[in-house]
Amino acid sequence: MGVQPEDQGGSALQSAAHGWQWQALDAAVCAVIAECTECGLCAKRCAFLQRYGTPKAIAEQADPRHGKGLVSAYECSLCGLCHAVCPFGVNPAQLFLEQRREAVLRGLGPLPQHRRLLSYERKGTSRRYSLYALPDGCTTVFFPGCTFAGTRAEAVLAIYELFRLSLPDLGIVLDCCTKPSHDLGRQAYFLSMFGEMRDFLVAQGVRTVFVACPNCYKVFQNYGSPLQVRTVYERLTEQALPRQDPLRGTVTLHDPCVLRHEPAVQDAVRSLVHHAGLQVLEMPDSRERTLCCGEGGGVGVVDPGLARQWSVTRARQAEKRLVVTSCAGCAAQLRRFMPTVHVVDLVLNGKAALDGKARLTRPPFTYWKRLRLKKALKQRLRHARLRERPLPPQAQ
Repeated sequence: MGVQPEDQGGSALQSAAHGWQWQALDAAVCAVIAECTECGLCAKRCAFLQRYGTPKAIAEQADPRHGKGLVSAYECSLCGLCHAVCPFGVNPAQLFLEQRREAVLRGLGPLPQHRRLLSYERKGTSRRYSLYALPDGCTTVFFPGCTFAGTRAEAVLAIYELFRLSLPDLGIVLDCCTKPSHDLGRQAYFLSMFGEMRDFLVAQGVRTVFVACPNCYKVFQNYGSPLQVRTVYERLTEQALPRQDPLRGTVTLHDPCVLRHEPAVQDAVRSLVHHAGLQVLEMPDSRERTLCCGEGGGVGVVDPGLARQWSVTRARQAEKRLVVTSCAGCAAQLRRFMPTVHVVDLVLNGKAALDGKARLTRPPFTYWKRLRLKKALKQRLRHARLRERPLPPQAQ
């Protein structure tokens, strides 16, 4: 299933790509072996490491030249908690990501269990589901992401119209950032697809992207230069928000693991919760040391038991309080184990959110909602420059 090197232009390029990747993996292995003291702090908090050993033990058992240990890397959620708790700054998650990339180059990954996830991604980048609507003079776009747009299409329209009050030339892009391919190790495919979108936006004069999805935020932050990226949550703290009666009560927060090192975004979410009238009682593991919801890295389709352990731990820490998060994917995962709402649900209709009546679409109707959202935006922005995503030759 992975993008094979021969798809990129012959044996010479294949050898170069594989050689570069082998060096990256070898460097990651050597770094972990040299820096990990096997203190056990990370393994104590992670079921994946409890199963396979300390980062140093895993690295010492790895053999980049013979592919040993590559497939087991798909059981790591890539959440980065190991890096966050390490007193010496070791980053094992980078090793496991490099192992996934090597697995793809060897034809070992992604795994058959990932087919549905990759199908979801392909739909997001298809002509049918994608839309670029850029008004004249547009330098800023709203990029809601796949899951947020599907589960909360009405919220996408509400946020877009709210932002247009101060940004009348705001554009909107319905597309997928291809973070699933990135995390599954399909680096060549990811760079091709995201690079095409980034280059198009830059060529059209776009300079800033507002995102609703934390995963999209990290992709644009790490690969989107010269585009600047901000979350809609930061922007919402600067807006006059819809009037509603103040809420009462105490909630707890789940910080998405991809935002563990983004205090400005974390603060913005807390500010929005306080603005709604609610008090926040922090979980034992929050902000930089937040836990994965269980959805990270595609582990849920490979080993549901490992994914469930993260979710169950989060439910225990919530202590039956309502959980607020800024990730639509986290909200969907955690809702299976505890009452959970998206912070945008509170901002737009807090009472309905607290009563469990927020406007929320569940699969498979999310696909239909995304098509309806695209149709509505085309009607509202019929005078804008409209574009659907073309499929680059490398992605065919």
